[in-house]
Amino acid sequence: MASHNKHMSNYTSIETHEGAVFSAPEHACTLGVWLIIVTVFLVAMIVVGGATRLTDSGLSITEWKPVTGALPPLNAAAWDAEFEKYRQIPEYKQQNLGMSLDEFKSIYRWEWGHRLLGRLIGFVVLIPMGVFAYQRRINARLGRRLGLLLALGAVQGAIGWWMVSSGLGGLEERLDVSAYRLAIHLGMALLLLGLSYWTVLDVRQINRAPIARPMRALAFGFLGLILVQAILGGFVAGNDGGYVHNSWPLMSGHWLPVDYDVLNPYWRNFIENPAAAQFNHRIGAYLVFACAIGLAGIAWRTGNAVVRRVGGVILLLVGAQVVLGIWTLLAVTPLPLGIAHQALGAMVFLSAVHLAHFYR
Repeated sequence: MASHNKHMSNYTSIETHEGAVFSAPEHACTLGVWLIIVTVFLVAMIVVGGATRLTDSGLSITEWKPVTGALPPLNAAAWDAEFEKYRQIPEYKQQNLGMSLDEFKSIYRWEWGHRLLGRLIGFVVLIPMGVFAYQRRINARLGRRLGLLLALGAVQGAIGWWMVSSGLGGLEERLDVSAYRLAIHLGMALLLLGLSYWTVLDVRQINRAPIARPMRALAFGFLGLILVQAILGGFVAGNDGGYVHNSWPLMSGHWLPVDYDVLNPYWRNFIENPAAAQFNHRIGAYLVFACAIGLAGIAWRTGNAVVRRVGGVILLLVGAQVVLGIWTLLAVTPLPLGIAHQALGAMVFLSAVHLAHFYR
């Protein structure tokens, strides 16, 4: 009881007008390191998910088995059974007819690794959380935040299967998953990543800026813009938009691609048209880059060293991401560049989260 009172006094001693803090000072480092590890796992999950899409591996596992699916096929008979299930879906019949078992194993391992990583993230959160709760290192406020993170993670798993199921056949003979379901899956992944990193910053008790409403609005507006741009990238991935109009700055000789509005009704172009998806993502990139330049300039004029540094990092990362995106497009989206583009995009998003947190 004395130990518990000591911990509670530590929480009380560093309370602010915003309410209870997320951790006692002596626990901030340990909890922060753990949550940074969780954040790194989430970044890895996004990157591996991108690789799974780039390698057309996402439909290789045709069932959702949250528990028993943790084990891959362990013998020849098990591999034959999994391959037979894959041979029943439209992707195999119309796109990969004649694929060898070794080729199937290659794509299967990407999807299995992606799902395994999702399961591991659950343990990386749950096991330390249980230990820290037993040691009374987690107060009620942090416990609620972690509970939300776990709940959203479970929802994300369900969304992932909902996405995969759209490509397994049925009313629509799709060769890939639904682009809008993929975009929703990516959006939820970024929400989880942002919440995890925001919690890291809360636990580490990162200082906040004095109230500066214009800068606060800019920081949160920029974060929203990055999120929208990432989701537009999800539509590019979902429609294989990186494999059309592989030229820059024009799209096959035109500023607006001639096949931008070929689908009817018109709104379908925003969800299902590869050319439209790529064009929208290009315009989003130009807008993000212009805003990053403006944000870095405004951040510099604040005179605050932290804001200057974060603003400069954001501009550097966004500039590198634009260059990498153009390179990836011109190279017709090879796997290494596609993965790098996804990973750097996650870094841009985290830097925007960091700036928004400073002005929270």
